[in-house]
Amino acid sequence: MALNIISNYAANVAHRNLSASDEMATRSLSKLSSGTRVVSARDDAASMAIGARLNATTQALKTATVNVGQANSMLQIADGGMATIDDILVRMKTLAVQSSSGNLSDTERGFLNDEFTQLRDEIDRISSSTNFNGIQLLGDGGDVALNYDDLEAGNQGEAISALTGFDGIAITNNNLWASDGEADGVTDNNFTIEINEISAGGSTQIIMTVTANIDLTAGADAPLTQSIDVTDYLTGGSKEMTAGDKGTLNFDELGLSININNNFTATVDVVGGGTGGNADFGGGNVTFGGGTIIDTGNNTVSMAADNGQQLAASIEFQVGAGNTANDRLSITLSAVDSEALGTGDAGTETSLSDLGADAISTVANAQEAVEVVTRAIDDLQRARAGIGTYQNRLDFAGQNLATTQENTKSARSTLLDLDVASEMTSFTSKQILVQSGVAMLAQANQMPQNLLRLLQG
Repeated sequence: MALNIISNYAANVAHRNLSASDEMATRSLSKLSSGTRVVSARDDAASMAIGARLNATTQALKTATVNVGQANSMLQIADGGMATIDDILVRMKTLAVQSSSGNLSDTERGFLNDEFTQLRDEIDRISSSTNFNGIQLLGDGGDVALNYDDLEAGNQGEAISALTGFDGIAITNNNLWASDGEADGVTDNNFTIEINEISAGGSTQIIMTVTANIDLTAGADAPLTQSIDVTDYLTGGSKEMTAGDKGTLNFDELGLSININNNFTATVDVVGGGTGGNADFGGGNVTFGGGTIIDTGNNTVSMAADNGQQLAASIEFQVGAGNTANDRLSITLSAVDSEALGTGDAGTETSLSDLGADAISTVANAQEAVEVVTRAIDDLQRARAGIGTYQNRLDFAGQNLATTQENTKSARSTLLDLDVASEMTSFTSKQILVQSGVAMLAQANQMPQNLLRLLQG
């Protein structure tokens, strides 16, 4: 090869090889530092795609395992509630058997009957209140809600509106308002709001009274009332409300909280400005500021059952990583309240609730109650056995998830994880090539110096 000054071919070759060696060493170093064989798609596009899917599956399986654990916890809560109900049924059968004996008088049977019916109510309370994260497990929930249809124009609660100062009403004692002693639904539970001018001892007061009608027991119940002095809300009073003001009136004894706005002062002013109670809130048509006429007799709000607290026919748990029926497990829950227990496998027999208020007050009633409670125990055990079956199935589903997750991780490891020993051997070789390339490039750069000696003669 001719020697020339313009082009240093040897240096170019050395530089090209050095660049290639340095790039390979850099890639090897990135694999060693990351611990993965496939750093980018150019390393192995197919393995990267498969590995990404396997990684997503692994993470989804971890979440599915958590779902299985929570499902088991939910069922364990249900089983615990059923265990308590079982203890109650055993006591109820004891009472029924005792009441069936002729050595007792009607008075003593009355004592036994009182306990029997109270225990039946406790079964309903447990079945209603046993839930997991708001999901009913043993029966329909006892939650209630305000019937806001009453607050619409032309209905019985129309006068209770923002125009008259009522910004919102909340139930603070759900158990009280869910009481249904007559077993006819809670929709006949209601409350009425009145604001009256009271003259006593030469002074005038404005009193707000809420009257609650609740079926606490079977038969007629005396209304519950609570009053609050709202005189200070008059214009010029210490609690006068102006534009933008908000407030809350708590009727704790009735389980209600009433939010009010600045119009409440105007309402109190109207009541206070009346004569002989002719402008009292709750007494009929009253003229408010601006000439607005409101029928304050529409001052009653009723309750409505909260359909969001019903026992679900079935609950589906996601126990797989996909979106197929096989990735979900459906669990059926059975009601174990007094209406369901005792009806038998076919659901056609007399239930605990059908025994009525005099369940074991007579010998004949007590003898029938023995049969009903015996069936109720069988009904409960069927429901409890179903819970146990689902728990065992979930245990096996959890074991399968653990095995699948382990094997999925192994498959991903085979595709993507780096053989460190092999890569270190390769990296060492590439380091030597880099060092050799640097040395040879230095030698190649010395070659033009030899040509200078020739020119210098």
